[in-house]
Amino acid sequence: MADEHEDSGVPYAGYLREILQRGILGEQLPAVTTNPNRLEEQAKAKMSTKGFDYIKGGAGESATMDSNRLAFRQWNIVPRVLKPTSPRDLSTTLFGQKYSTPVIMGPVGVQSLFHEDKEIGTANACAALRVPFTLSTSASTGIEELIEKADAGPKWFQLYWPVDEEITASILKRAKDNGYTTLLVTLDTWTLAWRPSDLDTANVPFIIGEGNEVGFQDPVFRKKFAEQTHGDTPEDNKIGASLYWTSQSFPGVTRSWDDLKILRKYWDGPIVLKGVLSVEDARLAVEHGVDGIVVSNHGGRQIDGAVATLEVLPEIVDAVGSRATVLFDSGVRTGADIVKALALGAKGVLVGRPVAYGLGINGREGAEAVLAGLLADLDLTMGFAGARTIAELQRSMLRRVNYPGDSKSKL
Repeated sequence: MADEHEDSGVPYAGYLREILQRGILGEQLPAVTTNPNRLEEQAKAKMSTKGFDYIKGGAGESATMDSNRLAFRQWNIVPRVLKPTSPRDLSTTLFGQKYSTPVIMGPVGVQSLFHEDKEIGTANACAALRVPFTLSTSASTGIEELIEKADAGPKWFQLYWPVDEEITASILKRAKDNGYTTLLVTLDTWTLAWRPSDLDTANVPFIIGEGNEVGFQDPVFRKKFAEQTHGDTPEDNKIGASLYWTSQSFPGVTRSWDDLKILRKYWDGPIVLKGVLSVEDARLAVEHGVDGIVVSNHGGRQIDGAVATLEVLPEIVDAVGSRATVLFDSGVRTGADIVKALALGAKGVLVGRPVAYGLGINGREGAEAVLAGLLADLDLTMGFAGARTIAELQRSMLRRVNYPGDSKSKL
């Protein structure tokens, strides 16, 4: 699959033909379903209970997850005909760097819970398709380890902001020195939320040392932990180190807008704030000099009953889209979803759960299959909508609808 996408001008829609050729001529059907309605079910059957529950879980009764999906159903695409759209070009420029597609692999933590290929497998899937991969602070793979073991490709870094400024500085320096180009700062997870699927099974891997590699491998963190414990290392005292690390990365208190200047001291590249859902916060982000924001509710994992991301995307774009790069996240399941978010003004779209399910089903190959399917669907839907480039995706090609009784809110 990798060779097919070496140039951004090569249609990702070609993956459809590849699937059919394998199935008809080679009698090899997809190991990972192409049906977004069945992906979660297949993942549940293949993955460990703890791994599946962790990625599936939402806050409370998961009403926000339902809202994210329902919001996509409130917008319909108006197709066009007799409008040449081939060849299509999915490339876009974000923060001065050209990418082959507007799709970014969002930060998903502790991927060792899903499959032994963990973040390295997902990063390799992204590299094959020329999609930026975002390493989570809560990864099962270290900052340097990912660069050493994964294929070359654009890498972003997501920060759960440690309380200790020296630890923060060290982590950001490591990320910058290892070629991570864009910093995503997650603002809505300063403490873990009320997630019944994790609480009922005591499924919080960070407390027992899984998903802490970014911290455990950090020299400043190790030094400070040793000072507190009379010479212990995270390897000697995993539980103690885990408690110390989680007290840093999930401290239970939020930062302030004035604290953003701390990040700028240690990161001279693009800074993007993830978790913005209000116009007021979007404006404050611009006033404080950030380069971009991600309109995100953390995939419904933090607040039960929060506003759907697609619901607020247009008003945030209208408010700050000319002054900062607006990205989108949460609830994306299809290429048509990506088209809708882009048409409503997002410059890039982060995906998470579907690719994590693909990883859990079939490792790196599964993650790549899901991601390739999303890109193929995006490519094809653009063509049907009459768009040849990402810039041609405009709000005018969508129609807002409201069907009473539409309860099919999930895909």
